[in-house]
Amino acid sequence: MPLRQQALQIWHAGVDSVRADQLLAEGLTFGDKEVLIEEEAFPLRSGGRIEVVGAGKAGASMAAGLVTAYSQFPRDAIPLTGWINIPEGTEREVAGIHLHVGRPAGVNEPTEAAIAGTQAILQRVANLSRQDTCIALISGGGSALLAAPIDGVSLEDKLQTIRRLSGGGANIEQLNTVRKHLSRVKGGGLANACRAGQLLTLVISDVLGDPLDLIASGPTIHDPSTSEDALRILKHYDAERSLPASIYSALEHPRPTQVDRFPPVTRTFVLGNNATAVDEAGVVAEQLGFQHAMQCARRSEGAAEEIGRHLADMAVNMLRNEGPNCLITGGEPTVELAPAEQRGRGGRNQQLVLAAMQRLRDRGDVSDAERQRIVILSGGTDGEDGPTDAAGALLDGRTWQAFAEQSLDLDDALARNDAYSFFHKLDALLITGPTHTNVCDLRVVLVNRQR
Repeated sequence: MPLRQQALQIWHAGVDSVRADQLLAEGLTFGDKEVLIEEEAFPLRSGGRIEVVGAGKAGASMAAGLVTAYSQFPRDAIPLTGWINIPEGTEREVAGIHLHVGRPAGVNEPTEAAIAGTQAILQRVANLSRQDTCIALISGGGSALLAAPIDGVSLEDKLQTIRRLSGGGANIEQLNTVRKHLSRVKGGGLANACRAGQLLTLVISDVLGDPLDLIASGPTIHDPSTSEDALRILKHYDAERSLPASIYSALEHPRPTQVDRFPPVTRTFVLGNNATAVDEAGVVAEQLGFQHAMQCARRSEGAAEEIGRHLADMAVNMLRNEGPNCLITGGEPTVELAPAEQRGRGGRNQQLVLAAMQRLRDRGDVSDAERQRIVILSGGTDGEDGPTDAAGALLDGRTWQAFAEQSLDLDDALARNDAYSFFHKLDALLITGPTHTNVCDLRVVLVNRQR
């Protein structure tokens, strides 16, 4: 099997291991009077009901997996209803649960539709009683899909803030810390609105290290951050205070801190994360005969370009020395965007692979023959990479050959964040469509030592 195909097989195996419907169907068991989650039992009270709410890129598949598990319940079981905010392109039929499209495909930002859907969710959980069980399904992308700006802050004000932070290279911890203090639903807001007797949150984590208060900005988790923390982040990325005055007013004069009014029983379970995908990719690499090494980042990694250059150097070392001939890593780097008038199209995975390509091209000690025997693949497990229809990109011998046949300016594409256009011309984009899950990024590096 060509090295490219082996890299793709390993990458897809990692993604398949965190398919949301499978994780939910296997992770829940409904009995006559209880639901078991990771072998912990929670009673289902007679006369009550199950309300399923949530948001995220994996929302539709999580709902489908939950309903699969619920379908094993007796027919006269406690009724199940629900509402999940999902991105366009992930729609499917799920019995009893309304799937609300809260944003267009490839645009990971809050919209008026997301706000309307969030208001519906808040109203539904507020109408529950102590006899009821609320199950919240939370996955990556939930911050944009659960949108309820606080009074005095408009959607446009919030969008300007998010764009300034993300364009400046802010990591997910910084982004979601600011988001929480501008929202009525984030930072425990959903749990505070819920009047059920128990609130069980099931998470597919897209934040490294699984900090529960940051995944989808922690709608069911107590918020340990303060408005002062958010202001410090803005001071770094908006030193000139050019963002809307409403943002600064909200953070400098925050609402009085309220005591959490969470349901009496509030529990959270992480059913899948980046480590799950990395581990399964390693299993398949071993089955294919590779001697592999694995690394899963526990926190934001820094610039995508630096990660790409590091992987390129690691690939050369693996090619020339004994030991592993396969490296599998997981993480989530950042990209500092070029000015809007110069910027092309791309995402952090494409930018990473392009930086790796630049490094291999510029290293004077690496021959063309050696470059042909290296594969570097990086892709978002959600099937999205920035505002594009690609999950990422792939560098191998075919990519180099196509590059040699065309007059493309690699350095210019990297500087302008135009990796999508660059790799599109080389037929080196990784395009999967929505994967219905999201656990950050997965990278595969393979080398062929045989000359």
